[in-house]
Amino acid sequence: MNRRHFFTRTAPVLGVSALSPSLLAQAASPAAPPETPAATATKLTGRIKKGLKFNMVKEPDLSLVDQFKMLKEVGFDGTELRTENHTDLKAYREAVDQSGLEVHGIVNADNPDLETAVKFAHDVGASSVLFVARYDQKRPLMESWTGTQAILRKGLTAAEGYGVKILIENVWASFLISAFDMERYVDEIDHPNFGAYFDIGNNVRWGVPEHWIEILGPRIGKLDVKEWDERKHRDEGLSAGFGSELGDGTINWEEVRKALVAIDYEGWAAAEVAGGNRERLADIARRMDLVLGLD
Repeated sequence: MNRRHFFTRTAPVLGVSALSPSLLAQAASPAAPPETPAATATKLTGRIKKGLKFNMVKEPDLSLVDQFKMLKEVGFDGTELRTENHTDLKAYREAVDQSGLEVHGIVNADNPDLETAVKFAHDVGASSVLFVARYDQKRPLMESWTGTQAILRKGLTAAEGYGVKILIENVWASFLISAFDMERYVDEIDHPNFGAYFDIGNNVRWGVPEHWIEILGPRIGKLDVKEWDERKHRDEGLSAGFGSELGDGTINWEEVRKALVAIDYEGWAAAEVAGGNRERLADIARRMDLVLGLD
């Protein structure tokens, strides 16, 4: 199954006025009552850098440099490119240098050529490559298990040399569908440059995000952030579960934050939702601040 299939649906362009009443209340004025110690304890300010997938940016009239500057202005710290962007390395390096926006990662999907992705990550200043381990359901399960691990081990030779991490993501491929599967898979490879790219929204099909976070602990290298709405899933069908904006679905974000604090998570969290223009991206940045407890 194409991991992007559910995430490329068109979404309305939303400004701050489109925030739900509950989110508007949280984002409101300094006159709000002081936070309780419990609420403060679940904040992730200073622990998380905020990013997004660069293909979410829909501002075709802006130059690449100006698109990077715009992302910085609306509140993002970094972005992720795709391996195929490596042919435009010079342009992306220029955009990073002129904007101050980092390219923190490279999305490689299930491309077995991890060496190209790792070198691109190094050359553009990124710290990770995201890899999707596919499951060939026409063949025995362990063939996918050992076969994808062989691809990763080969890629990790390059990753170690370049100081880049390869992170495997939990996707809707009916593979690694338990926290214990992911834990075992990562531990069998047992490499300091390898870990999990944990997708909070994807996870809800298979389990409870905060429970996975507890099990995976320091194996989590980075986070993908999207919402899930069990009500829409129940009433409208499986893929409709991704139809709510960040903060408006049924993920228990407070428990997610508690779990991240408990494992002492520090690092990147990247939005992976329907993108849009400047206003839409600013709205996503604000919503990330609210669900992740970022000031």
